[in-house]
Amino acid sequence: MINIYDDINKLQATFRKTEEFVNLQKAVEAVRENEESKTLFTNFRDVQMKFQEKQTAGEELTEEEYVYLQKTAQLAQQDMRILAMLEAEMALSTVIQEVNRIITQPIQALYDEL
Repeated sequence: MINIYDDINKLQATFRKTEEFVNLQKAVEAVRENEESKTLFTNFRDVQMKFQEKQTAGEELTEEEYVYLQKTAQLAQQDMRILAMLEAEMALSTVIQEVNRIITQPIQALYDEL
């Protein structure tokens, strides 16, 4: 019997060595080391999570909440460290999407044969 988890653990180790992961790791560290950047990002993330929870519960954001979310995001994105971190995260996300596409390719092939 094949143990897929052994291969997944190897993939995780390889993933951590990719340029995209290393770049994100460095960008996160830069934000962590700067109190202003860290506070801005933490606030942005907390606001974003709060509003996502509200939407998940089926509640609509008020105009005031939406404006506050936008302002918080704009403030965070004006910080060069945060911006670099978000860009690094997007680059890593592209790798993850490609890996997901490759992993799920056999499933798609099954359906393509219908």
